[in-house]
Amino acid sequence: MKIQGHKILFLIALLTFITGYSQVKISGKVTFRNKGVGEVNVTLKNTYDGTTTDAEGNFSFETSEKGSHILTFTHPKYEETEKAIVIDNQNVSFNAELKEQISEIDAIVVSAGSIEASDKKRATALLTPIDIYTIAGADGQISSALNYLPGVQKVGETGGLFIRGGTASESRIFMDGSLINNYFSNSIPGIAGRDQFNTSLFKGNVFSSGGYSALYGQALSGVLMLESVDLPDQSSYDFGISPIFVSAGFQKLGKDQQHSYGASFSYSLLSLMQKVFNFNTDFIDAPKGLDGNFNFRIKTKSGGILKYYGMYTSNKMGVKSESLEPGYDFSLVRLKGQNTYHNLSFRQKFGKYLLNVGTSYSFNSSDLNFSTETNEVESGRTTLLTDGNYINFKAVADRKINRISAVRAGFELNNTDEKLNFEAIRKNYKDLISSVFAETDLGFSNALSAKIGVRAEHSSFLNKNNIAPRFALAYRLADRWTTSLAYGLFYQNPESKYINGPADLGFQKSQHYVFQLQRGTEGRTLRLEAFYKKYDQLIKTFNITQGNSQNQQTQSALNNDGYGYAKGIELFWRDNNKTFKNIDYWITYSFLDSKRDFLNYPVSLKPGFAAEHTFSAVVKRFIPEWKLGANLSYTYAKGRPYYDIVSSFEDGRAVNYTRNEGRLKDYNALNVSFNYIPSIGKKDAKAFTVFVLSISNVLGAKNVYGYNFSVDGARSSAVVPPVNTFVFVGAFISFGVDKTQDAINNNL
Repeated sequence: MKIQGHKILFLIALLTFITGYSQVKISGKVTFRNKGVGEVNVTLKNTYDGTTTDAEGNFSFETSEKGSHILTFTHPKYEETEKAIVIDNQNVSFNAELKEQISEIDAIVVSAGSIEASDKKRATALLTPIDIYTIAGADGQISSALNYLPGVQKVGETGGLFIRGGTASESRIFMDGSLINNYFSNSIPGIAGRDQFNTSLFKGNVFSSGGYSALYGQALSGVLMLESVDLPDQSSYDFGISPIFVSAGFQKLGKDQQHSYGASFSYSLLSLMQKVFNFNTDFIDAPKGLDGNFNFRIKTKSGGILKYYGMYTSNKMGVKSESLEPGYDFSLVRLKGQNTYHNLSFRQKFGKYLLNVGTSYSFNSSDLNFSTETNEVESGRTTLLTDGNYINFKAVADRKINRISAVRAGFELNNTDEKLNFEAIRKNYKDLISSVFAETDLGFSNALSAKIGVRAEHSSFLNKNNIAPRFALAYRLADRWTTSLAYGLFYQNPESKYINGPADLGFQKSQHYVFQLQRGTEGRTLRLEAFYKKYDQLIKTFNITQGNSQNQQTQSALNNDGYGYAKGIELFWRDNNKTFKNIDYWITYSFLDSKRDFLNYPVSLKPGFAAEHTFSAVVKRFIPEWKLGANLSYTYAKGRPYYDIVSSFEDGRAVNYTRNEGRLKDYNALNVSFNYIPSIGKKDAKAFTVFVLSISNVLGAKNVYGYNFSVDGARSSAVVPPVNTFVFVGAFISFGVDKTQDAINNNL
């Protein structure tokens, strides 16, 4: 037995020696851009042999395998690399150079000039629907909420987006890629129109205050791209009531969860509030409105979606004010407005291509009546009637090259047919703008990307063409710091309301230069942006006085000799529950230096719609134990300039000159709102109810938006808000969808 045991031990020792003798050492170094990479897994494919690199990228292991094999190198941040090797009885030394793993999540994207809320991982600053509803003073309107972001000016006397020294007409709003020509309601001079589209209709938005994509055009300043919701999570019914309006709606999800349809209705009337508050504006006809909308959505079996949205609105109001002209006691203006909008879009993937096709139709009618009143007797009325029909069609094909690179191209048709009837002016303006565009996203690495595009347009009315290149570059400076640079040319037709006679006109033009520096961490965003815009070929106008009792004036285009510039810096800081528990806040500051010689300006002037300094702050706090959300917002803007400009004819040519000018008082407004949610914590709640109390301009600051002047310039009156301080109370009830947890999650 002893001899047998010795034989076994000897055999084991011999086998161990032979095995050890036959093993081969494989070693080397793994690098990326000539620097060693640690924590790389190095293995022989289909074996258990391998190791991990050290901090300098060195590796070494032994194997008994022989013949041809594959050596693999894997690391989460780099592409997997495979190298063929041959193993015999000699040690193997092998070096490998890795390539960066291109990741859609890790890759930097161009964000200069843009604030995006549709894709959170790419957003420079988020402005979600819940943000919009909970910003005190925004009244649940997207356009009002944008006033609390950098780049947008607060101009209370008229509707629209005033972006970085641009007029309201120089911005455009799109829904699912299609143009919205009547986003704001009709109104009378001195009173801003409201959003006609419900915020809850949209799941995301991208606001570009400069250097925007080649997919969009006809906007010298910026664009707002709204993305409508797809299918709802489940069927629901909604009801809202307040002293101002009543509303009701529903969304029905099909049993197959592949289609849905819905509708809503609302009616508003301000007469009750006139009896409660001391209005600055004398509404002889209290503002009232009626609107309804319908939508349906259908998912295809192959993953595409067809969406339709249609709406109709009508509104009326009348205002009486003291006349500035001698011989008359009061001036009266009455409005009847109608709008309809229809949007049909289709999105479907065909192989490697994603096709987006959309079309929209808008109709807008504004009937303004002007008259005077003397000794309680009203004069005959002068009518300004405008009707517009607008059709937009757009098709875009998109193909990904890799995870972060893509190419897209398409075309767009935008047809306008407008009629105007005012005193001696009768016109029918028609134009078809045909556009083609192409754009590519180039991801060179996770730290460097570019966007290159070009857009070409032809206007049938102007009978002219333009070509607008766009370029943007983004680079990651460090883990949390990124930079973006954008440049582009942008063209826009002159506004049709100024084209009242023969004039040789062309496209208006602007150039954008935008630089952005941003630091983003979870819950915190810091964004600094500098911009310069150069304007050329802006239209020049002169005043035409109509022969009615109020001497109403219009402006008529002369030429494209106007020019200007806008430059400035902007700051955005948001801290969502990081510094202060359960408090979400953000602050913005904008500095704007802008001058223009356009329209009837006699020389280059600071525009009357541009404030040099603007500051805003938003604070939101939700207190679960009280079931209460408390929100506060504040806006300050340095007083804007104002002008009284008149025209005269000298030596057969129009000459404009400034008769009165000055600067408005600084704008201040502090707003507060409260949202009480009694259904929170009730597991058996069948309805989700929210009670809202909102107070705008709670301190009662007497803000002034501008001045109106008499024909001879001797008398003036201030343009002021309809009411200094306004209180809104309302209740909103949802049936079928328990939004309790959403309310908590979105407010904490």
